[in-house]
Amino acid sequence: MKIKSQKDFWSGLMFMATGVAFAWGATNYTIGEGARMGPGYFPLMLGILLTLIGLFITFEAMVVETEDGEPIGTWAWKPLGFIIGANLVFGILLAGLPKIGIPAMGLIVAIYALTFIASMAGDEHKNKEVAILATILAIGSYLAFIVLLKLQFPVWPSFISG
Repeated sequence: MKIKSQKDFWSGLMFMATGVAFAWGATNYTIGEGARMGPGYFPLMLGILLTLIGLFITFEAMVVETEDGEPIGTWAWKPLGFIIGANLVFGILLAGLPKIGIPAMGLIVAIYALTFIASMAGDEHKNKEVAILATILAIGSYLAFIVLLKLQFPVWPSFISG
């Protein structure tokens, strides 16, 4: 059988690999059942769903004709670097790295940094629009995680809040 869409084929395989990894990792926790879910229930179901989506996409890539075979292009290193870097900076700023003397900067600063760094992955970067987006994300995250879910992690830099 011939691959008719390289992009769909490889993305389907990526979804399947990620889904299997999540489902397998979930087996290390108590699964439970639908009425009484354990901590592994949601990742298991998510993994199974992602695997099924990947299977469907891979099957479709083998069956549905495309005009040029949709070849995979070159790696987009700049966006990849900025997106991965933004997530690493977010994690470091959120909790800090006490072993090397980086204090926790909290949720708000981490979200602003994440948004500004990730925005540099695109072709256009408008500081005003990114600042508005970062503000909306910061307010929404504060309301969702701190106010509604009552999660306990730093909101402001540690040298300000106490």
